Amino acid sequence: MKPTMQAYVLEGTPDAITGAVKGFETARLPAGEVTIRVAFSSVNYKDAMVAHGQGRMVRQFPHIPGIDLSGEVVADASGRFKPGAPVLVTGFAMGVGHCGGFAEYARVPVDWVVPLPAGLTAHEAMALGTAGFTAMLCVMALERNGLRPEQGPVLVTGATGGVGSLSVDILAKAGYRVVASSGKADMKPWLATLGAAEVLNREQVTDGSGKVLLKETWAAAVDSVGGATLEYLLRTTQWGGSVALCGLVQNANFTATVYPFILRGVNLLGVDTSVTPMALRLAAWARLAGPNKPPHLAEIGRTIALADLPRALAEIIGGGARGRYVVKIAG
Repeated sequence: MKPTMQAYVLEGTPDAITGAVKGFETARLPAGEVTIRVAFSSVNYKDAMVAHGQGRMVRQFPHIPGIDLSGEVVADASGRFKPGAPVLVTGFAMGVGHCGGFAEYARVPVDWVVPLPAGLTAHEAMALGTAGFTAMLCVMALERNGLRPEQGPVLVTGATGGVGSLSVDILAKAGYRVVASSGKADMKPWLATLGAAEVLNREQVTDGSGKVLLKETWAAAVDSVGGATLEYLLRTTQWGGSVALCGLVQNANFTATVYPFILRGVNLLGVDTSVTPMALRLAAWARLAGPNKPPHLAEIGRTIALADLPRALAEIIGGGARGRYVVKIAG
């Protein structure tokens, strides 16, 4: 391992963060049993929030963000992984309370590390990353609550984002009739290539009428948006249907009544990916590498260099991104 590596480093204070690609001493990596040579990382909305100081999530500087990585093991003090083993890491405290994947090397606790599943390359693992993992957990949660393709259409909100686009791809492959919603009208053809049977604009998935219930429309929904869109979803989901909630791109707050729950038996399913138990984590990655591997990863994941990261982070926080950015770390 080199004494100095290239990394995207945040400096400053929680209220005034600056970021740049620069040298970082590998001796300053945090404690952990497993040292990984990073091949690829990816860019998530949470990464953009961290890099721009939203929510003051990082308190200690200098800091390396990046909540995802794939690569190979350099050393493992626990003995669980052999040097050279291909692995991936997503979530836990990585990239927020613990230095993350936007660097040539990372050191993490062994209990965070997932063996790279057969059927996925290191690049594909990061085209999926936390976004694909989240999408898969949403689908699994919906299925545990009884969702089947014959029950009707599934609405995916924020469909041009990472979670949204991968949810469309996964659900369409599994035989669901997927309706996508997006604020980007020019993205309708792209969403259709991923399998969306219909694309709605943002105004079509909100309702200001004040009615506590609206026409039963959706068998289920994957929502990464929150806010007024979530309010609409709860009022339009069919009897016994479910909404898998995994994001807050529109707003962290929403207003609701009990009527969708007590008159239609609607299920609101919270999906968290940070501290998902390892057994569920492994099951989700196995499905992503096997029967539910999204068929359009090449169209969804675009590769950029570490030097391009500041631009990508700014684009995502501004709502202008499409799909996924895969960051090539290793030369």
